[in-house]
Amino acid sequence: QVQLVESGGGLVQAGGSLRLSCAASGRPFSNYAMGWFRQAPGKKREFQAAIGRSDVNTGYADSVKGRFTISRDNAKNTVYLRMNSLKPEDTAVYYCAAIMTSSSGWYRGGYDYWGQGTQVTVSS
Repeated sequence: QVQLVESGGGLVQAGGSLRLSCAASGRPFSNYAMGWFRQAPGKKREFQAAIGRSDVNTGYADSVKGRFTISRDNAKNTVYLRMNSLKPEDTAVYYCAAIMTSSSGWYRGGYDYWGQGTQVTVSS
């Protein structure tokens, strides 16, 4: 089992940037592909970005492609989400997630473990 703790959320003006972090503990971090999701009030949780077991393979939702960048540091057991050019519609609780895999690919769904979330609020 792996435990995930997100941090880095907060209040930012439109056009600004934030970097979210997700620290993992438990099983070896490099055994897991990682993802970031978000859930706005009254909406379903949505996929945002994912990364394979190394930092080679990444994938993004169309709405954030070119603005968000996912990365990971296996030595620090941490995955990051750099968010640039933030918009009010990016306001949501952001969650990181992990899935144990032997593949090098990234995943849009099917995650086994979730963090508690961190709030991101973008003001207009």
